[in-house]
Amino acid sequence: MEIKDITIYRDKSILEALKKLNDLLYVGQISRLILFVIDENESTIGTITDGDIRRSLIKHANLNLKVEEICNKRFIHEYDRSDFVDLKDYRLRDIKILPILDKNKRLIRVIDLDKTKALLPLECMIMAGGRGKRLSPLTDTVPKPMLPLNGKPIIEHNIDRLISYGIKKFYISIKYLGEQIQEYFGDGSKKGVSIEYIWEDEPLGTAGALSLVDNFKTEHVLLMNSDLFTNVDFEDLYLDLINQNADMAVASTEYKVDVPYAVFETDNHLVKNFKEKPSYVYHSNAGIYILKRDLIKKIPRNRFFDITDLMENLVREGGSLIHNPIVGFWIDIGRLKNL
Repeated sequence: MEIKDITIYRDKSILEALKKLNDLLYVGQISRLILFVIDENESTIGTITDGDIRRSLIKHANLNLKVEEICNKRFIHEYDRSDFVDLKDYRLRDIKILPILDKNKRLIRVIDLDKTKALLPLECMIMAGGRGKRLSPLTDTVPKPMLPLNGKPIIEHNIDRLISYGIKKFYISIKYLGEQIQEYFGDGSKKGVSIEYIWEDEPLGTAGALSLVDNFKTEHVLLMNSDLFTNVDFEDLYLDLINQNADMAVASTEYKVDVPYAVFETDNHLVKNFKEKPSYVYHSNAGIYILKRDLIKKIPRNRFFDITDLMENLVREGGSLIHNPIVGFWIDIGRLKNL
């Protein structure tokens, strides 16, 4: 859907607005029928819906009225900005469509709150270069991120969820059969986002590809593995990082260990206490991270470097590393059993 599909000049008639609203039914990318009324400078002066037209017809019975005469000029909107936009207030006010305007009130895009969970000021790197040997023979001719789940590649499930959190800029690191990923997604325009590809001449680990991007624009960067299937709340992860003023946040998943025997608590050879068949729960790395952009400077350029190396260095140097438990499901699709 393009901006021209949802805008109408103020001197157009109600009948013309009705025709354009009807055309929106066939565009199918917006959950509410609405047009944005613009002036000759493309500045947005109001909104018009079928409800506005219906009320006007009841009152005036005139299809030739100009849309400027009946549009809602006190419409709710946001200006384009690079920081975090909290959508909770708009949802509480039952706002369904949030227009984003530039400083001249020209419409840049619309946020469909039925489809958008958040507007996170993040660019994202997805690691998709691995061989996936444990999933052979499925990965002999198809890269692991492109294996289908319910008719859609694993990596696409992740990209679509990230898009629903407002992320518009993606970098995908690729190596093994990376051409298939690049051909499938292209430049991202079909999904309304921008995608660039980082080719790894040699394996660079789980963080090395970050060093090959020179122009991250956001203060924080999201890094994640491509072979995860999860409903992680990226907004909660981001806000936890910001509220705790941390350098890096890692999503965590619970890993439970059941010991089939009694476990002794001892002082030398003396048993002080014991637990019968205890269970221990540990928080494990879930392969999803948000980190300050400045930390990327600590990653050696074009060399093998794991994100855990960066985490260890950060803790050793006294930085702030936090974990945020995933409330929901998380599956690492590394084995046939998990797939």
